Amino acid sequence: MKHNTFNQAFIKLFTLITLSFTAFGFTTKFGLDGYEIYLNSKLILKQYVNQPLSLRVLRLDNANDKDQLRIVYKHCKVPGAGTDRSIALKDEKGNTLKKWTFANASNSDLSMVIPVKELLQLERTNVSHELSLHYAARELPKGETLAFLKP
Repeated sequence: MKHNTFNQAFIKLFTLITLSFTAFGFTTKFGLDGYEIYLNSKLILKQYVNQPLSLRVLRLDNANDKDQLRIVYKHCKVPGAGTDRSIALKDEKGNTLKKWTFANASNSDLSMVIPVKELLQLERTNVSHELSLHYAARELPKGETLAFLKP
C-alpha cells in the first residue's frame, strides 16, 4: 500500500513540474524593456534591450521627407510608457546632435513621433559620423541605445 501511495505522489509531482516548465517556457520576454520602431504604420524594428547592438540597425533609405518615425518604448516595471521621455540623435563620440522631448502618455498611444525629414537632414549634414538614436526617461536616466542609423 505504501509503495502505491509513493508512486501516485511521485507521478503527481512529476506532472506538476512538467506543467510548470511548459507554462513558463512559452512566456514572452518577461521582465525586459522592449521597443518597436515604425516607419509611418509599418513595423521596421522590434527589439528587446538584451539583444546585441549589432542587430539594431535602422535603415531610412526608402523613407521620404513626409514620413514619420514612430517609436514605442515599453518599460518592464512600469505599466505602459515612461515619464519625461526623450529621444536623442548622437554621433559616435556621444555628442547630442538633436533631442526630441515628448509629453507623458496619457492614453493607450505610447508613441513618440519624429519627422523623418529632420533625421534625413541630420544624416546629410553628418555624413562622416556614425549616428544613433537613444531613448531616455525618468525610469531610465542613463538611457538606452535604440538603433544605429545607416544611410
